[in-house]
Amino acid sequence: MVDRAAVVSNAKYLRNVRPIDPEEICEYVTSQPHPAVVRQVLREEAVALGLVEREDGTFVPVSDRQVDTPVDVVEELPDTYADALDDLLMERYGYEWATGDSGDQLRRTIRRLKDDYYQRREVEYDADVALGYAIYHLPDFYAAVQYVLNDLVSKRLLPRNLRVFDVGAGVGGPALGLHDYLPDDALVDYHAVEPSAATEVFEALLDETGTNFHTTVHGTTAEAFAPEGEYDIVLFANVLNELEDPEAVLRRYLDHVAADGSLLALAPADRNTSIGLRGLERAVADGVSADGGAQDDRPTVYSPTVRLWPDETPTDRGWSFDVRPDVAVPEFQRRLDATRSDDAGEDSEPADGEFVNVDVQFSYSVLRHDDERLLDVTPSPNIYAKMADMDAHVSNRIDLLAAKLSHDLSPDDRSSNPLFKISDGSEDDDNYAVLVRETAGNADLPTADYGDLLAFDGVLALWNDDEDAYNLVVDEETVVDRIPKPV
Repeated sequence: MVDRAAVVSNAKYLRNVRPIDPEEICEYVTSQPHPAVVRQVLREEAVALGLVEREDGTFVPVSDRQVDTPVDVVEELPDTYADALDDLLMERYGYEWATGDSGDQLRRTIRRLKDDYYQRREVEYDADVALGYAIYHLPDFYAAVQYVLNDLVSKRLLPRNLRVFDVGAGVGGPALGLHDYLPDDALVDYHAVEPSAATEVFEALLDETGTNFHTTVHGTTAEAFAPEGEYDIVLFANVLNELEDPEAVLRRYLDHVAADGSLLALAPADRNTSIGLRGLERAVADGVSADGGAQDDRPTVYSPTVRLWPDETPTDRGWSFDVRPDVAVPEFQRRLDATRSDDAGEDSEPADGEFVNVDVQFSYSVLRHDDERLLDVTPSPNIYAKMADMDAHVSNRIDLLAAKLSHDLSPDDRSSNPLFKISDGSEDDDNYAVLVRETAGNADLPTADYGDLLAFDGVLALWNDDEDAYNLVVDEETVVDRIPKPV
C-alpha cells in the first residue's frame, strides 16, 4: 500500500522547486510504488495541494492569474459529449434507438416534457425522461452558461483555481459548458446536487471531462443538502422555477458564495420563468425577506440588470433575455427528428424540426457580495434623466444612460421599427428604445450587444398607452453611443 503521506510531503516540497514528476517521487518513497500509483494519489490530492496536471504527466501549482479569454461564439456541442450521450442511448435502447418503439417512446417523452413545462407541471424524472431531456436540452444549456461567464471574465473575476457548487445540475449541460470554457491550466473543485435519475446521464458525461476538473455529485435535493464552506461560483441553471421555495433556497446558497465570488442564475427566456428569475433577483438584492422585513446582507446585481442610480430599484415587469447564435444541430437530435411517428408507433412523413432544439435564448442574473458591477457607472443627475422620473419627461427630448437588455423585439416584418428594451435600474415601467430612423450617429443602438451601456443624446420620450410602457424614440436628431465594457 502506498505511503500517501510521503507522496504528499514530497509533492509539497517539489511544488516550490520544479514540476512534480510521479517517477521522481517514487524514488523518495520508501516502498517505491509504481509511478501510476503515485500519479493517482497526486490526482486525488490535487485540489488540496493546488496542483494541475499537465499533458506531459507532471504536476505544477495552479496559476493565480484570472481567466482572461472570453468565448466569442459557441458553435456546437463537442462530439465527445454527443458520442457519450449516443452511447447511453444505445446501451438502453439498442443501436437503432431513434427508430421503432424506442424512438416513438423518446419522442413522446420529449413532447410530454415540453407540455409539462409550458403548463408549469412538475416533471418526474426517470431514466427515459433524463435521456429525452438530454437529447433536447444538452446543446443549448451547454452554450448559454459560457456567454454568462463572459461577464465575469470581462472584469477578470473568474479565477483559475475555482470552487464551484452546481445546484440542480440536471444532465450536465452547464457543467460541461463551464469545463470547456476554462483554460487547460484551471483547477476546478466541482460539487453538484441532483436528486433525480438525471445523475446517471450526468455522471457518464462528466467522465469525459479532464483530470483537472474534480467532481463530486450529491444525489439529494438542494433543500436537504447542507453545503459547507464557500464557493467562487454557485450556479443555479434552469432550476429555480422547479423549487418549491426558490427564494429561501437562493438566500441559503448565497451565504456560501465567497466574498469575491459570484452566484449565477440562468432561466429559459419565456415570459413566466424569465420574469420569475428577475423577481427573485430583486427580492434578494433589495433586501426584502419573505415576511416583508428588511435584510442587511444584500448582494449586488453585477449583471445584466445593473442599477446605475444609487438607492434606486426597478419595479417594471422585468422580462429580459439574451439571444445568441444557434448551435449546430447535433447528430442525436437529427436522428430522432428524422421521422415523425403517430401514437401507434408507425413511421410517417419526414420530421419538421420538432425534436431539434439549438436556439440559445436565456435569462440570467449574476449576484456578488463585493459591490462589483459590470457597468460601474453612476450617471450625473445634472446631465442624464432618470427612468424613475420618466413621466415628467414625456414629449421632451432627453439625455439618458441605459443598458440594452434585448435584441430587436419588433414583429418579424419590415413595416415595424426596431424595438429594444433598455434599463437604468430605476424604472417603474418598461422602457423601449424605438429606432424610427437609423443614422451614422445612432447606429450603435442596433449593433450593441445585450448588456452594453448606451448613452442617448436627444431621445424623445413618449408614453405608449397600448403597451403601458415608455417609448424612447431614436431618430435623425438622436445620437447613441456605446460605452465599452471593461477589457
